[in-house]
Amino acid sequence: MRSIVAIVGRPNVGKSTLFNRLIREQRAIVLDTPGVTRDRHYGEATHEGVTYTLVDTGGFEPEAESGVLSQMRKQAMFAIEEADVVVFLLDVRDGLLPADEEIADMLRRSGKPVVYAVNKCDGPKTSEASVDFYALGVDRVIPISSAHGRGIGELLDAVLVHLSADDEAVDDDWGTRVAFVGRPNVGKSTMTNRLLGEDRMIVDDQPGTTRDAIDVRIDVSGRRYVLVDTAGLRRSRGIDRASSEGLSVIRTLRAVERCNIAVLLLDSTEGLTDQDVRIAGLCDEKGRGLIIVANKWDVVEKDAKSADRLREQIALKMPFVAYAPVLFLSGMTGLRMPKLLDQIDRVRAAQTLRVGTGQLNRWLEDCVARHQPPVNGVRRLRLYYGTQVGVAPPTIVLSCNNTEAVHLSYKRYLCNQFREVFDVPGTPVRLIFRARGESPASSGDDEEERETED
Repeated sequence: MRSIVAIVGRPNVGKSTLFNRLIREQRAIVLDTPGVTRDRHYGEATHEGVTYTLVDTGGFEPEAESGVLSQMRKQAMFAIEEADVVVFLLDVRDGLLPADEEIADMLRRSGKPVVYAVNKCDGPKTSEASVDFYALGVDRVIPISSAHGRGIGELLDAVLVHLSADDEAVDDDWGTRVAFVGRPNVGKSTMTNRLLGEDRMIVDDQPGTTRDAIDVRIDVSGRRYVLVDTAGLRRSRGIDRASSEGLSVIRTLRAVERCNIAVLLLDSTEGLTDQDVRIAGLCDEKGRGLIIVANKWDVVEKDAKSADRLREQIALKMPFVAYAPVLFLSGMTGLRMPKLLDQIDRVRAAQTLRVGTGQLNRWLEDCVARHQPPVNGVRRLRLYYGTQVGVAPPTIVLSCNNTEAVHLSYKRYLCNQFREVFDVPGTPVRLIFRARGESPASSGDDEEERETED
């Protein structure tokens, strides 16, 4: 599970600038995740081979009547509670202010590792002025310039001391890890209790009852699963800034990262929402197996075509997870619940599918015979051979003559053909195109490599 690094500090000290620099230098995609507070961003960054989740609490402008220090403290406490390491950013131009001293005192009480960085040290004089911040009683202060990149390496080295090596592998020694994800009050805890056959989770009809991700082991006729019940995600404008519900977003991100399969619960009485789409996108991005469950199906006023209409809505709004099976269940009554475990087993088998090289290349030859690759300029794309290099999700490297000639439509065609031949429901399939002569085990940073995920 990836470590979390939170950047905290007063408004306008340069937290967002530092965040953007760290993300940009690591070529990571910034994930703007609604659900905690206005303008909180998440992204992935890497330093010395260690990948971590970076949390930006910057850009927050509390209302004057609320009290700047009061609102700032709440935001900092949210980030601190979930972080493995905190970067406390100060402003050399403002000097040491009473608000900085209050934050430093709060950080000491938290017991979390803290790296103190003084921003806007753009030259020798301002760097010398950073020594004033030793008045906070800390052992080390690092002068940096987020805008110009000065001192960033030293800062990251100090952060790295407190981080564990990134481990993307999911621990599935005991059984298949299944994370129930979705908006608040869609029935995640009820669904977990139904599978357990007991009330192990606190169930309440008020949104946001569950605050933590709770792992529970179950054995069903020799089939073993680890159920992860997670706090719900909510739109940013729906969250009380004073509530700890905002923490649930990071916890849900962590649950998705460490699960094998995510079960996305929809509220059948409300239909599909934009937040459901975002959560599905997160699961797809992380390469996890995905099952979509329309929960509370027992209380829906429906006709013979109700299920088809919801399927069409899902297909229209979430075409990027067209591979995910859709089930219509009720955690409250147990309606069709046995189908869920059966589907989890099918998706897990699809995730871990390994196709022999001979069989894979016969599939590739058939695909090319049915539909010739496109022409880019005067050169036609030629596909030489394929090799499976990974599972969960199945990852195939295809050797070709020209990665620039790989059109999106042809990628989709190959993905669809792979699904049709090998039956891989509920899992993304990644196709990586490499120019002939490159190693299938190369890092993936080469410009000649093109990747697609279905």
